[in-house]
Amino acid sequence: DNSIQSEEVAGIAFGLDAGFAVLCAGCVRSKNVQNTLMKNFLDACGAAIGFWSVGYALAFGETSDASEITFIGRHGFFMNGVDNYALWLFNFAFAATAATIVAGTLAERCQMISYLAYSAMLTGFVYPVIVHSVWSSNGFLSPHIVDPFGGTGMIDFAGSGVVHVTGGATAFLAAFILGPRKGRFYDEDGATIENPKKIQGHSVSLQVLGTFILWFGWYGFNAGSALQISSKTDAALASRAAVSTTLGAASGTIVALFVSAVIAERRTGETLFDITNALNGCLAGLVSITAGCALIEPWAAVIIGGIAGAIYLAFSTFIVRIKIDDSVDAIPVHFANGIWGVVAVGLFAVPEYLQDAYGRSDHVGWFYSFSRGSSDATLLGTNLVGLLCILGWVMGIMTPFFLLLNYIGWFRADALEEIVGLDISYHGGPAYIADDSYAENMTHAFEVAKLKIDEESEEEDDAKEGIA
Repeated sequence: DNSIQSEEVAGIAFGLDAGFAVLCAGCVRSKNVQNTLMKNFLDACGAAIGFWSVGYALAFGETSDASEITFIGRHGFFMNGVDNYALWLFNFAFAATAATIVAGTLAERCQMISYLAYSAMLTGFVYPVIVHSVWSSNGFLSPHIVDPFGGTGMIDFAGSGVVHVTGGATAFLAAFILGPRKGRFYDEDGATIENPKKIQGHSVSLQVLGTFILWFGWYGFNAGSALQISSKTDAALASRAAVSTTLGAASGTIVALFVSAVIAERRTGETLFDITNALNGCLAGLVSITAGCALIEPWAAVIIGGIAGAIYLAFSTFIVRIKIDDSVDAIPVHFANGIWGVVAVGLFAVPEYLQDAYGRSDHVGWFYSFSRGSSDATLLGTNLVGLLCILGWVMGIMTPFFLLLNYIGWFRADALEEIVGLDISYHGGPAYIADDSYAENMTHAFEVAKLKIDEESEEEDDAKEGIA
């Protein structure tokens, strides 16, 4: 039964949220663990309500006329008239993933209210419009319409662009506007630190466990995007997606680990095997392979994943140089390698596999065009246009949204809250308690410090009024 298959792979794909939660918890300091886990958990809850009420309708509320191109869906709000519950469930898992990408980037300094606000905006409006454009049967970039853009439409099989570039671009914007954590790039006086301070997460074990969970969930994400297995062709698509997922993750890990070790040896004289680079290289490989997982050969998956590992290292270094603070390196993993994954489809997509998946192979991967005696790069160009549309839409909507949150004071946590830790500020105590009195003492210290700051602020206001 295809519905049962969709529900099963949706459950596996939903495991990505658990993986992100565990990974993010390991990447933050112990004073922020509860807050990070809560935000990841609320992503799933918010995505469920948002996608049920308006998100699914905007994404897949299609018209019966496949020749009609629409900007957003117009039917199925609050799932009225929706019969395919399995499809809703599967796409809800994708929406939750797009929102969760942002959680790690802004960890340790973002207010709860702002997190809920942009999570709802992303899953309820921004992401569904992108989904409609690329994956519905009426979207202007969709390969499923009668006359697709460029004769091919944007080919993004499982979401390197639709999911990961959307989430990664949102994270990039948010991190730029929110600013870095205290002590990351600037000292207490606001002067630039010559060598940026690397803020270590509190648990490598959780980081490794989270990455393993993510890798497992990615099989539901990628292989599940075949949506049904009712023929040998469908089965081949799903199995090829699973193989590509495995090889992309493995090659990304190996390249990121050993290239970073070589760089460390050149700089310090010591060969260091950084497990964080290995884990993020794995995730970079997974992100990059997602767009073309069912459309490429295994050897291409190794190449794409390996390049992704190198891109991760380069972009991670780049964002540090421009003083963008990403607590979990989600921007180089999802944003940079989401872009690379969409581009890779335009280079490596196999004609026969495109025919199996989309029913047309007029425009194929650029490297395969040469074997036809042509240099047709239409698919590559169409995917680049699709990327520009995704980036333009995300930036156009989320930039003013984040600026507004920042302007009204809802975005960044209070300085004292950040120093003490968001666990005590928002949740009444730390995640790890050394003894029974620890949480009470820390909470009391926070309340006393907060009261003192409030009193000093009132005295300053009174002094200003007296001068006036």
